[in-house]
Amino acid sequence: MNVIMKFGGTSVQDADAMNRVIAIVRNQWAANSTDRPPVVVVSAMSKVTDRLVETGRLAGERQTSQATQIIVDLLTRHLSVAATLVQGPALDELNAQLTSDFNALQVDVTAWAEAGEVTPAAADVLQAMGELASSRIVAAAFRQQGVNAAWVDSRQVLVTDAEFSAALPDMDATTERAQAVVATKTAAGQVPVMGGFIGATATGVTTTLGRGGSDYSAAIFGACLDVDEIQIWTDVDGMLTADPRVVSTPVLVPELSFDEASELAYFGAKVLHPSTILPAVAKNIPVRILNSRRPEVKGTMITAKGRGNGHTLTALACKRGVTVIDITSSRMLMAFGFLRRLFEVFERFRTPVDVVTTSEVSVSVTVDNTRRLDDIIRNLRNFAEVSTEPNMAIVCIVGENLRSDPALFGRAVNALQSVPLRLVSQAGSRRNITFVMRDDDVIAAMNLLHDEFFGVKVGA
Repeated sequence: MNVIMKFGGTSVQDADAMNRVIAIVRNQWAANSTDRPPVVVVSAMSKVTDRLVETGRLAGERQTSQATQIIVDLLTRHLSVAATLVQGPALDELNAQLTSDFNALQVDVTAWAEAGEVTPAAADVLQAMGELASSRIVAAAFRQQGVNAAWVDSRQVLVTDAEFSAALPDMDATTERAQAVVATKTAAGQVPVMGGFIGATATGVTTTLGRGGSDYSAAIFGACLDVDEIQIWTDVDGMLTADPRVVSTPVLVPELSFDEASELAYFGAKVLHPSTILPAVAKNIPVRILNSRRPEVKGTMITAKGRGNGHTLTALACKRGVTVIDITSSRMLMAFGFLRRLFEVFERFRTPVDVVTTSEVSVSVTVDNTRRLDDIIRNLRNFAEVSTEPNMAIVCIVGENLRSDPALFGRAVNALQSVPLRLVSQAGSRRNITFVMRDDDVIAAMNLLHDEFFGVKVGA
């Protein structure tokens, strides 16, 4: 069985975690029904990307010494982990490469700080360092322990457009390179080790897919290589019925459909990046979510059909930090073209909308990306009255049974009778119901719904 294995930041956060990764990959390769080794994709070590983002902020504020100190600290951390995993000449070579990479980045950071500007393209170069460094260490650690591994620079494989920080893949070009570079190595019995999240334009300019994009990278590579399974290794047992940081006793969802997983990921389930499912759906490749700290647990299998979990619903999700935008215009009444004009504004500023509700003369939408909010409001006010409400949240219930059992909607609303609801929407697929509320009410709402549909008393 040909497999892509993606390991998240907590799964490669230190030397002990990387040793667990090596053991997991060994076992997977040994269990393969073919001689093809798995392809390994890794995130940056835990918290490294956050530190790189902070570096960019400091550089943009001309705080040169603070920004460059973070780069020094990150190099020290990576060298320390490398020294625990690799020995002899291989360590010397790895240390030299890491030092060269971080020193070059420090030169760039100094220049950006002197200019007082970190462009989107520069930010992608900065944030790419986390995956580049972790993947180099993991590949060297594999070789140290006798696993025939080869480091692959993902920027030489994943071809994207030039939309920095949110690049989109060119699947045809990426497939061609994946077959030429990655498949050639697996055919030769080598384990390719690649960084997630990063790619490059056709002309070689570094890009990133956006935060959490390592899952997406793994799915892209899996589709391009036509693998049998995409594995996402994280620090939880799989997809749970709710976020354990919000609901104290969620339960594992052993199987669910691509559609259900997409809804949950989009509406805040942190275990899976929202875009991960797209390449898998295109090639009908199963996605399995597993726990690198408890590899014996079977995890969650996501397939085209899914089979449910024995409960009425599949799971709950919540997305916090949401802003509601109310757009009102008397010209909307009995008019055509109004909605087109409205949504063209969001398209112009590349801002996706989560929830939409409409009445005769008003439309309310929610967004979680407020980077261009001022521009959006200014453009909307050319033809409508606009108001915004920040500090809101979306709570979503997901399950195939919502399509066949109309009573579930009533049960959900009744469970939330003590929670003030701002907006309520049911998708056209009738696979989810979303509730928009104040962020302060999310914990209470999630626990009430979990108690109602999963029979677990958790208390608000």
